[in-house]
Amino acid sequence: MRIIIVGFGNLGRGICRAFIGKADFFKKAYGLIPKVVAVADECGAAVDENGLDLPRLLKTAESHGTVAKYPGGRRGKLALDLIEEVSADLVFELTPTNIKTGEPGLTHIKRAMQSGKHVITSNKGPLVVAFKELDSMARKQGVEFRYSASVGGAVPVIGLAKKLLCGNEILEIRGVLNGTTNYILSRMSAEGVPQEMIIQEAQELGLAEKDPTLDIDGIDTACKITILANSVLGIDAKLSDVKVTGIRRVTPDATRLAQEAGQTIKLVGTARRDLLEVSPKLVPQGHPLAVSGTLNAVTFKLDLAGEISITGFGAGPKETSSSLLGDLIDVHRTLGG
Repeated sequence: MRIIIVGFGNLGRGICRAFIGKADFFKKAYGLIPKVVAVADECGAAVDENGLDLPRLLKTAESHGTVAKYPGGRRGKLALDLIEEVSADLVFELTPTNIKTGEPGLTHIKRAMQSGKHVITSNKGPLVVAFKELDSMARKQGVEFRYSASVGGAVPVIGLAKKLLCGNEILEIRGVLNGTTNYILSRMSAEGVPQEMIIQEAQELGLAEKDPTLDIDGIDTACKITILANSVLGIDAKLSDVKVTGIRRVTPDATRLAQEAGQTIKLVGTARRDLLEVSPKLVPQGHPLAVSGTLNAVTFKLDLAGEISITGFGAGPKETSSSLLGDLIDVHRTLGG
């Protein structure tokens, strides 16, 4: 399968490392031979119709900060040009999230679909801004569209819901979907440390952004709830439909009182057909959603199966590569590979 990668930060590099390390496995298990023929970052692009040398590409990007320094690379070459000009089967759209406009990922995805290329993305922005439009466009153009990595990182939330639980009606989805806030709340509960101190330490460890607003104020979780509402529940939801309360007002005293009552405080996103909400909730200790550290967890309430929960790591290039590769194999199988 001929592949274009748009965005070559941690995720783009992570997927290439996975291609290198698991090449034999893909071929033996699935008959799949991924061939990366073009990569674009914010500075330029690297193209080789015969397939890029991935170890060399990674070394170039890490040494020079751009793939444009790869032999024959093109500084200033736009991702949109690559999508239109390079012969490929599938585009990985892995650029940073923009929840206001969805750009530039939204245009990248549309252009890929219009040119007959399948799309896999981790980018929440286009999905929050224009999910129904993109889903409809994929069907109209006859291309596959996958986005498992946009929710839960390595946790196969969307795949579980849409495939393995398809005999059930999903009545409700509740989840701890942001590793940063879960790390902060876990530390507050265990140590009674003020939130501001933990945030600073999380930033130093790389677990929180320099501006952690989207995490702490619940916006990141709200984006994921919006995606789940659209993709799993079939609701035409917008981010503005989600009632959001973050964790800024949660204090060490609150976590202590919760603990004394056999509870723990978690930032929980909830999606039902009559409710979209993100807010701190009391969760009983021992409940599947009472995960600690940077773990994510999701519980599905089902008409036949009752409740089913899944837990795992929700962030990191290696972990997210798991979902990206799962989507690639799913597309390969769907196409008859």
